[in-house]
Amino acid sequence: MKEGKVKEDLKTEGKNKIKFGTSGWRGIISDDFTFDNVKLVTQAIADFIKSSKKEKGKPVIIGGDARFLSEKFAEVAAEVMAGNGIEVLLCNRDTPTPVISFEIIRRKAAGAINFTASHNPPEYNGLKFSPSWGGPATPAETDVIEKNIQKVKVVKVMPKNDALKRGMIKYFEPSTYYLKKLKEIIDFKIIKKLKSKIVVNPLYATGRGYLDKILKDEGVKIKVINDYRDVLFGGYPPEPAEKNIKDMIDTVKKEKAIIGIATDGDADRYGIIDSDGSYIQANQILPLLLDYIMKTRKWNGVVVRSVATSHMLDKVAELYGLKLIETPVGFKYIGEIMTKEDIIIGGEESNGLTVHRHIPEKDGILACLLVVEMVAREKKSIKELLFDLQKKTGRFITKRENIKLTEIGKIKLQEKLKNFNGKKFGVFNIEKLITVDGYKFILENGNWVMIRFSGTEPIIRLYAEAKDETILDQIIKQGKEFILEN
Repeated sequence: MKEGKVKEDLKTEGKNKIKFGTSGWRGIISDDFTFDNVKLVTQAIADFIKSSKKEKGKPVIIGGDARFLSEKFAEVAAEVMAGNGIEVLLCNRDTPTPVISFEIIRRKAAGAINFTASHNPPEYNGLKFSPSWGGPATPAETDVIEKNIQKVKVVKVMPKNDALKRGMIKYFEPSTYYLKKLKEIIDFKIIKKLKSKIVVNPLYATGRGYLDKILKDEGVKIKVINDYRDVLFGGYPPEPAEKNIKDMIDTVKKEKAIIGIATDGDADRYGIIDSDGSYIQANQILPLLLDYIMKTRKWNGVVVRSVATSHMLDKVAELYGLKLIETPVGFKYIGEIMTKEDIIIGGEESNGLTVHRHIPEKDGILACLLVVEMVAREKKSIKELLFDLQKKTGRFITKRENIKLTEIGKIKLQEKLKNFNGKKFGVFNIEKLITVDGYKFILENGNWVMIRFSGTEPIIRLYAEAKDETILDQIIKQGKEFILEN
């Protein structure tokens, strides 16, 4: 098929502002995230795809989450791809990130463009490119795309109606095979034995019709809340953090539910509420699931976690004699390892998770179902399961805080960290410094603290882990002082 005849000149003054962070390019809608900039970035991605002989003739999947204008941005990107002679498979409604990843692999596509800002506040949108291996683009791949952006002078566009008539854009339903795959991974026979309800919360977002549907189809008793599209996400960021899901916590208590499960804006992250209304951190879910998987599955492979994730996962891996790999923050690094070797579980403290021979992308829907299965089989609350596991691993208590700094403050902090050669962090002795991503100080007695500049938001992230609350609070206090003192 010939490339589109229509070419558009673009305003190019915003080129230098378009940068791919931890999970794609994100910006404020109508400020820097505009239709012109979306066309520009899509053209750069089209040039990237066309430069590869192995991707020639393969389609590109385009979709997006439930944010404001996501479907319109997706259509514009589809017109650009069609204009460049690349066939587009366009999702017929807002689609979870893990589903798009699954379809890339199943259809052997050249990649996907996904319009999502994940858990960011509603004024944001984003463009995430995933190449043919199904995971988020690596820094090497996004570096090429960023260079392509600077080279773009015109954008090739084929109007949607023309592209539909020519078969260059085709709408499709992406859920069918993905849901079928989940039924192969999850033991629904165990889940169906639950006598109590499960509260399901898609947060007005893209998880609607996935997590709730598969549980209903399997005859599981559920109570669904926030199951319609709201581009303002009920007035909260679409992140299933404790402060954003008070209504869900109240519903779990009111319904006497055994568990509450939630997905974020694009359903790649998860949130878990125990039967008593307690929020359970990902740093606790990951080691619990690794222990559960090792007891119930015959999976072989390595365990992978980001540098900011709890070392309790290391302890569980050690109990089973498993190799653990530490990566920079960003699921693309975990996904990249999945292309090279088998993993049992891969996860991040920011509620991202995938498992053995699944997609090289985080999957909040799968994570929720695995936790439900664990609770159903073990017939215990999550807190009880955690208490049992801690008898073998010891206690690990983690905390993360976000700190805003001015641009000048960030520059000063970068210099301070770069030149730091002290032997102590506050009153704690430093045993090791890890600079995989940010600055992670391994302290005495297995405690640690980490300072990292966020790749998705204009903030500094402060992480810490200790064996008791008093020491953890002290480490956090000294971490804040280190960041804010110039």
